[in-house]
Amino acid sequence: MTDGTEAGIESKKETETGEETDSESLLPSVRNRVRKLSDNSWEIPVGHIPDMKVPGRLFVSEKLLGGIDQETLDQIANVATLPGIQKYSMAMPDAHLGYGFAIGGVAAFDREEGIISPGGVGFDINCGVRLIKTNLRKEDVMPHIETLTEGLFKNIPSGVGSKSRIRASDAELNDAFLHGSRWAVEAGYGVEADLEHCEGNGFLEGAILSEVSDKARKRGKPQFGTLGSGNHFLEIQCVEEIYEPEVAAAFGLEEGQVTVMVHCGSRGAGHQICTDHLKILGQAVKKYGIPIPDKQLACAPAQSKEAQNYFGAMLCAANYAWANRQVITHWTREVFETVFGMDSDELGMDLLYDVAHNVAKLEEHSIDGKKKEVYVHRKGATRAFPPGHSEVPLAFRDVGQPVLIPGSMGTSSYILCGTEAAMDISFGSACHGAGRVMSRSHAKKEFRGESIKESLEAKGITVRATHPSVIAEEAPEVYKPSSEVVNVVHELGIARKVARVSPLGVAKG
Repeated sequence: MTDGTEAGIESKKETETGEETDSESLLPSVRNRVRKLSDNSWEIPVGHIPDMKVPGRLFVSEKLLGGIDQETLDQIANVATLPGIQKYSMAMPDAHLGYGFAIGGVAAFDREEGIISPGGVGFDINCGVRLIKTNLRKEDVMPHIETLTEGLFKNIPSGVGSKSRIRASDAELNDAFLHGSRWAVEAGYGVEADLEHCEGNGFLEGAILSEVSDKARKRGKPQFGTLGSGNHFLEIQCVEEIYEPEVAAAFGLEEGQVTVMVHCGSRGAGHQICTDHLKILGQAVKKYGIPIPDKQLACAPAQSKEAQNYFGAMLCAANYAWANRQVITHWTREVFETVFGMDSDELGMDLLYDVAHNVAKLEEHSIDGKKKEVYVHRKGATRAFPPGHSEVPLAFRDVGQPVLIPGSMGTSSYILCGTEAAMDISFGSACHGAGRVMSRSHAKKEFRGESIKESLEAKGITVRATHPSVIAEEAPEVYKPSSEVVNVVHELGIARKVARVSPLGVAKG
């Protein structure tokens, strides 16, 4: 992800990359500013700051609460002042300081009386995760792990400014903005079944091409099938532990099985779309007389031209991201086919699921006993819909939507399933990852990439990255423990643990 300062947006706060502020340097306890509701739920009362319309809700354990700094708490409260917000301004256990909205934030706004805000989505629109299954076992893969990791690193471009092997035409770019993974599959980068196992079938309707600037198009055109930099990764993993055998069986997961996780987003196209529309919505705040406590909360009434134009452009970026991950999936399959001399069908390389964790969507939820359409903003939060929901693929409708939670480099990732409780508690949302506790600049001063690489390889994890500094800034120590974060959502009941996967080989930008 790239941050707001790189986008030309003035900010002294930490933004999506965590560059400005370390939470450990801001650790005056927030314990006396919140009210404990349960072991994993805390309330920021109305009145924490002026004009709050609803309380804030922090879904964290007492231990994780100690890592929440005052500025993050204020961001959660700031969101609670926005027009039309429903129930609460929420933050998941991986919450930390972001641009306007805290990363890990969830907020829903009334379709007619609420607002839409780019800060509630972030610059990396539809940053998300997908998991590819295989029928390979750990013992099948480990003799080839260095070759596989090297193959992924070489065949899937990564790093800042990386360019695709695809030379997309303007028409193909348009198709990707409008149709997402559908474009990629029809262009030969995947199979029809992949679409059935994506959130929204791999695209969202309503994208508005005319609201994507020439600069956004120029940045996006050469980046299909690229991983990018920062916390994005491509990881070969092994299923280490099964928590719910029946759900795991429905997902096609078993202990010892090898999987591949892809974590990336909409690259330069999404960043530019956010940047462009933040400027417009910054003016819309004044035009519509919306009082905001922080200019990073730029927004407009949900049905205004400015908000709907941003929403349509955001959908273009979301679709681009799904196309991007689809192309990466295709090239990942090719690497495995080359190494094992078998086609991807023989290798069982089916897509389990693909889910976004930076997006705004118009959804129907029950609020005060009534069905209501709301714009749910998930910024560093993963959709977690329950069994029986119409948007859960038929293959999983009896058990609930797969919820994919990546760990930090060198630590476990988790597969969970959505629950009915999530619909009541968090607008069908769970956490999205481990959550940073140290900025990239601090991490590069604190750690040497070469040492981290040696440490990981001593544990049997092969690592490839464009530069040692990339490894240093993504060291496991700069994140909250993923197990603690996941345990909170599991204990709250908003997503249930199904399986834990551990890394075997990691390719990073």
